[in-house]
Amino acid sequence: MELSIKPYIQNKKTIHLVGIGGVSMNSLGELLLSMGVPVTGSDRAHSAVTERLERLGAVIHYAHEASNVDGAALVIRTAAVHDDNPEIARAHELGIPVMERAQAWGCLMTDYKDVICLSGTHGKTTTTSMMTLIAMQAALDPTVMVGSNLPAIGGTLRIGGHGCFVAESCEYCNSFLSFAPTIAVVLNVEADHLDFFKDLDDIIHSFHEFCLLTPENGLVVVNGDDEHALKAVEGVERKVLRFGESEGCNVRPQNITVDNGYYRFDVEVDGQFYAHVELSVPGRHNMMNALACCAASWFLHVPGQQAAAGLNQFKGSSRRFELTGRMASGALVVDDYAHHPSEMRATLDTARQMNFKRIFCAFQPHTYTRTKALFDEFVQALKLCDQAVLAPIYAAREQNTIGIYASDLAKEIPGARSFESFEQIADYLRSEAKEGDLVLTMGAGDIYRVGKMLIES
Repeated sequence: MELSIKPYIQNKKTIHLVGIGGVSMNSLGELLLSMGVPVTGSDRAHSAVTERLERLGAVIHYAHEASNVDGAALVIRTAAVHDDNPEIARAHELGIPVMERAQAWGCLMTDYKDVICLSGTHGKTTTTSMMTLIAMQAALDPTVMVGSNLPAIGGTLRIGGHGCFVAESCEYCNSFLSFAPTIAVVLNVEADHLDFFKDLDDIIHSFHEFCLLTPENGLVVVNGDDEHALKAVEGVERKVLRFGESEGCNVRPQNITVDNGYYRFDVEVDGQFYAHVELSVPGRHNMMNALACCAASWFLHVPGQQAAAGLNQFKGSSRRFELTGRMASGALVVDDYAHHPSEMRATLDTARQMNFKRIFCAFQPHTYTRTKALFDEFVQALKLCDQAVLAPIYAAREQNTIGIYASDLAKEIPGARSFESFEQIADYLRSEAKEGDLVLTMGAGDIYRVGKMLIES
């Protein structure tokens, strides 16, 4: 019998979260506390989110020690926490059930009528945020779990009613296969996380399984311009809505105009006008994200006017083409989380449409395996800026057993520079970037710190 979180919630038993400071884990902790469940947790460091959870009543330990799980009835961990973690080892020893974060979310989702799970190699956070604003505009009172701070909900979690759940759904470690979507959205499918997946076919298979989780009366929304995404929905016997500009797409943009990178367009569903959208975030990729949301909204009978109003209100999420500030020289500094070549291309193409004199991209590659696996694609993407400035590779969960360095990328990109520290990068950009230029700090690690250095000086 599969382990369920529900009896522990109903009986108000103590639930212990290992790695409670993580984005999805702290949201889970907050939701459990709102239900009156005693919550304990552990994390390596104090943060604004752990302090917020403590104010809400969680008991948090700032080291991973076996004794932390004493008194817990259930332990929840992220995929990054393994059996050799002292808390997990102790839980097994005491016979305390252990479940993964994704399983816990999946159990909770079954209590909601409409569950919109937004997946894809890129764009998940942005599209989940857009869908949230539509659901709020349409008075659906959504419960929301999103992977980055969304100002409209004051964080990464919104606790709403049981009619609608909007959830960012990640494929890494097959996490989203524990979810319970009634609407599965596939934004795009590409090679990524090759430290977990065998190859692209393995990834396509994972997205296919995700789509099959929807009930027979549910919906699958898929990018009709993306051949791998289309492959993932082959043989899925559900209602499928394709969005995009290709022939055969049900949800299409018409009458597109672009002003300084910002897209305005009409949305048609099966040839009928649905909404007129004027986005407040730049780039063609955001038009595609908006189309995916319109497909789900149309299926949920949200009036087009409300869908458009929700989309138009979206001003971006944290670290997604987010304005950091202006340098003393007058150059604009923007931060972006892009860490896969396709995301980088989309961001740099967007910047290209925005009338800057020059674009400097301070890029921090994320993980050694990704840098090696997608090396040529990174080189091509970084050629889209006027000058690439490279930081050392952000290790995340890895060791550099491959012997790959950011300087290897720099050698292949005309005019690129690589530096050993953020201080050196900031010094270099202060000497080079002028009025009318854009400095883009880019990557999933802590490269945003360079942007802060540039505007503080």
